[in-house]
Amino acid sequence: MLTAPLAAQETATQSADDDWSGQVTIYGWGAGIGGDFTPFTGGPTLEFDKSLGEVLEDLDAAIFATALARKGDLVLLTDFSYTKSSKDGLVPPGIPAAGKVAIRSFSLLGGKRFEASDTTTIDVLGGARLWSLDGRVDVPLAGIALAPEDTFVDPVAAIRLNSQIAPRLSLLAYGDVGGFGIGSDLTWQGVATLNYRAGKSFYLSAGYRHLYLDRSSGGARFDGNLSGPLAGATLTF
Repeated sequence: MLTAPLAAQETATQSADDDWSGQVTIYGWGAGIGGDFTPFTGGPTLEFDKSLGEVLEDLDAAIFATALARKGDLVLLTDFSYTKSSKDGLVPPGIPAAGKVAIRSFSLLGGKRFEASDTTTIDVLGGARLWSLDGRVDVPLAGIALAPEDTFVDPVAAIRLNSQIAPRLSLLAYGDVGGFGIGSDLTWQGVATLNYRAGKSFYLSAGYRHLYLDRSSGGARFDGNLSGPLAGATLTF
């Protein structure tokens, strides 16, 4: 997830000039995983449906970082996400099974900034998202132990809105859609954050992020979403 939108805590009234400016955000995302993972055609389907509490218990690893660079009206966004989650349960007709899904993504987008008002900016963006999916399904009683891997690239189109609502507070809304059958069948996400300027070059943010991915390849399929609250800290330069 997810993506560069979380690196956007700059104020909407910052003047455009000929110098590059930038910021880096490190954040945590308590994403509950929902959906289905099927390792091969006709194989057992592992269903993921986790609350935030279950995610914190079963989460194996999570790394999230974003960056933004701007020069005048030109905006460049990047995002790197990595999450790995485990699941134990039953597959029809009630056979014990265990599975893991690791999702990595790297996004690079560029576009133009428009001034909607004195306090609001809108960025129209386009680019690509590189995905890497690693799954594992173990069904000991059936003698099944598979670990399919999948790497692909999605085209992505995005809109990002940033509005200053108080001297130290801003709201951010971001949405993108991609895939279109080129990489995944469909991917989309939405993000909303409230951002607080804690210092001259330091921001804190809290909000919510939802990411959906539907990918089929070689008989394997992942059709699911990651959704939950997030919190981040941004350093500008």
